[in-house]
Amino acid sequence: MTTASSPEPAHHSNANICRGCWDQMRVPIPIRGPLALPFRAFGITRSKMNPNICTICERSFRYVKKQRHITTRATILFADMRGFTHLSERIEALELSEIVSLFQDRCAQAVWAHDGIVNKQMGDGLMAIFNFPIEIKDHARAAIKAAMDIQRHHAALDGSNLVLEGTLGHTLGVGVGIHTGDVEIGEFSSFRSDFTAIGGTVNQAARLESQAGAGEILVSAETAAQAPDFIDGSETRLLSLKGIEHPVQANVLKTR
Repeated sequence: MTTASSPEPAHHSNANICRGCWDQMRVPIPIRGPLALPFRAFGITRSKMNPNICTICERSFRYVKKQRHITTRATILFADMRGFTHLSERIEALELSEIVSLFQDRCAQAVWAHDGIVNKQMGDGLMAIFNFPIEIKDHARAAIKAAMDIQRHHAALDGSNLVLEGTLGHTLGVGVGIHTGDVEIGEFSSFRSDFTAIGGTVNQAARLESQAGAGEILVSAETAAQAPDFIDGSETRLLSLKGIEHPVQANVLKTR
């Protein structure tokens, strides 16, 4: 495990310094241990996007980089629960919120395990970014691994937490879409200081997720080209996606 006196962070789930600040700016910001205490006094804490980055990363564009956004290569992952609307009409709000919390927690753990960040949580869905602010050489592979973990975590819950009495045996599933390309990352709102990603790559990942069935991971051709061992022998689909002029080929990974 890395210490502040040796700032180069190891690939570790509990890094002592912010991996984002180190990768982007080569600045060792302590986020664990006694050296982190003075930083907490100034409001610099671990980020909710990933516990191995800090809140400086969320404000880096305005206060550190002195710019609003940058263009970078990244892999975007969207995941969403299938059957959620059906379920929401049949159970109490408190029970529904517990299911959503469990889903979001399991997804976050899968994303963090592969150095991604959970950039947005949208009810029963989420968006994750791989390769910023933590640099990942094989970010396409990291995103696919995270998606597979999400599906495995969810499958392990079937028959217990997510198959509920009174829903006539209706089972929740998860659909995932992944796409790799250039994105604009930065601050795009005057009301929020944290960053997000926008652009065609983000839109295509979201459209792929919308076409994924329960238990499926739809991987774009661009992502698949970076991780051929994961998609070898997988089914391919030619999809017409909303807002995208030409049909898009996707590889279909199934975990069931």
